[in-house]
Amino acid sequence: MIESVPNVSEGVRSTVVDAIAAAIDATPHVLLLNHSADPSHNRSVYTCAGDGARVVDALLSLVRIAVEQIDMRQHHGAHPRIGAVDVVPFIPLSGSSIDECVALSRTFARTVAERFSIPVFLYERSASVPHRQRLEEIRRGQFEGLADKLTLPDWQPDFGPSHPHPTAGAMVTGARMPLIAFNINLTTDRVDVASAIARVIRERNGGLPCVKALGLFLPHLGIAQVSMNLTDYTRTPVQAVFDAVEREAHARGVGVLESELIGLIPADALAGTSADRLKLTGFSPERVLEHAIALRTQKF
Repeated sequence: MIESVPNVSEGVRSTVVDAIAAAIDATPHVLLLNHSADPSHNRSVYTCAGDGARVVDALLSLVRIAVEQIDMRQHHGAHPRIGAVDVVPFIPLSGSSIDECVALSRTFARTVAERFSIPVFLYERSASVPHRQRLEEIRRGQFEGLADKLTLPDWQPDFGPSHPHPTAGAMVTGARMPLIAFNINLTTDRVDVASAIARVIRERNGGLPCVKALGLFLPHLGIAQVSMNLTDYTRTPVQAVFDAVEREAHARGVGVLESELIGLIPADALAGTSADRLKLTGFSPERVLEHAIALRTQKF
């Protein structure tokens, strides 16, 4: 079983978000485990799993709808992005390996480039060169800077044309191990506070191992957020991240309002903590990866 968590640059129009979810769910032998949309990020995230070749089929349906419905020239949102389908990771689950996911990501990238004329970059374990392993490096400059970036010798895409798709931009795909997308909302609208906390806690600046973080402002809530990816929760547990953000927030005279998961969380990542301790909103057993798979396996 292979998992994929595609991120799409649409979080406002529910008709588009729902159409993509329906296309994934309609793919034989693919489980749509979760999907959510955020209007401030203007982004939706889907979690699906199944046989590798069928997952690729589902993802190609997703790309088709996104290319038809999303115009990046009109897109505005708090979250960094370079394309209508911004990033598509392949993640090994039961009975699969990271090498299989690398091969799938390359097949998917080649097909997307040929079928939709979208430039595609490979990242993480699939990266062709070291400076493309980190997603944030590929995204640097965002969609608005993509045309100039693609003229640079070091930033020729792995597949597809050396210019952005006029409305869909570019895409990133690759194989990686499971991560936790974890956001903490603060009791302030000051994005400079959220950004300062992000700088302290993220690994890149000498903070917590395997933590990526940035500060964002959420217009639809009128608050600031510390948005994070925990790339190895066995090294830095989610509770340790929450405690660090809360400590840094208190040091700056603000508090933690709530936290949220984007997508699903592995069961063992919750060992030693709870939804209450993490101030998680919208949490239910269906947000645990293994439980979500068990609930949906009757589709096979």
